[in-house]
Amino acid sequence: MIKFCKRCLYPDTKPDLFFDDRGVCAACSGFERRKEVDWPARGEEFRRITDRYRAKDGSNYDCIVPVSGGKDSTYQVIRLLEHDLKPLCVTATTDSLSDIGRRNLQNIGKLGVDHIEITTNPVLRRRINRMALTEIGDISWPEHVTIFTVPVRLAVAMRVPLLVWGENSQNEYGGPAAAQEGHVLDRRWLEEFGGLLGLRVSDLVGLDGISRRDLVQYSYPSDDELKSAGVTGVYLGYFFPWDGYQNALIAQGYGFETLPHMVEGSLAAYENLDNYQTGIHDYFKFLKYGFGRATDIANNHIRRGRLSRADAVALVKRHDGKFPWTYLGRPIEDILREIDMSLDEFQTICDRFTNKTLFKVDNRGKPVRDRGGNLIPLFELN
Repeated sequence: MIKFCKRCLYPDTKPDLFFDDRGVCAACSGFERRKEVDWPARGEEFRRITDRYRAKDGSNYDCIVPVSGGKDSTYQVIRLLEHDLKPLCVTATTDSLSDIGRRNLQNIGKLGVDHIEITTNPVLRRRINRMALTEIGDISWPEHVTIFTVPVRLAVAMRVPLLVWGENSQNEYGGPAAAQEGHVLDRRWLEEFGGLLGLRVSDLVGLDGISRRDLVQYSYPSDDELKSAGVTGVYLGYFFPWDGYQNALIAQGYGFETLPHMVEGSLAAYENLDNYQTGIHDYFKFLKYGFGRATDIANNHIRRGRLSRADAVALVKRHDGKFPWTYLGRPIEDILREIDMSLDEFQTICDRFTNKTLFKVDNRGKPVRDRGGNLIPLFELN
């Protein structure tokens, strides 16, 4: 039986999430501790770190900021410019870029920054999308890898030592540059936060004709290269209070575009707008753990007092975990066609990754679905 957090809606099936003796999850406990943070002091710490890495003679960029064009990366660039930094914005092109995603990415340049976009081989990328979905149930695995590797590789190549990421999901510390010893990034640190879900980049070599040289942009620089360039990094969310909704409001004031309606399977019109495959990614989280993106967003609002837990329960029941027939208005058949997969094959993969302890199955162990193609939970969100 699933146990839910007493404060928010996270279940104990969420990986690496712990509950205290009050029945409160670590995410809520961590947010509680924000009240104790001296945010002005954190802001001063950020200024000291960025001043240390600033290219004082103007011969290079002050930092590299990975950007997707989403509300958070738009907010990051705004904050860096407010601190009189000269950032180089770097994009690892998303897997299946949407029209609104392209417009928001172009809007980053309108903020007044240099921007480099690196697009990996799209033919190979779609083969990896298909392989990752089939093997580990994560169509977005290559995107999550290159979000980290591409900016770091460029930091080494251009000798720009400081990278500025957005939210630190662990929310424990500011990153290597904020550590007492100010150590550089290393492969272990990057892989911990990059999140490979048990599938290493090297595991792809030899599969479906993939060679090592096909995977250059998916591979981290060596530790020697990282140390030679002194590459390090910080999470902006450690130094300034992080709130996705607030970030969206600020980003909209600088030209960021949202949808006129909520994104499918979500509770927001302002996030995950760039990649048509994201609906599949979020759906597989629901298959495996019994919660999806609507739960994530509802929890963020609950913690900040914008939504009662009772109202959040009703909204999540209405929006979470629905079969992704469309995403950003594109039919799933069209999305799957890009990775050479039929709907029947996709549904077979869905069944294979469905957690049979969380959803109803027939006497052969096959998940049972309603007329809308949705799973029937064996648990009750309350």
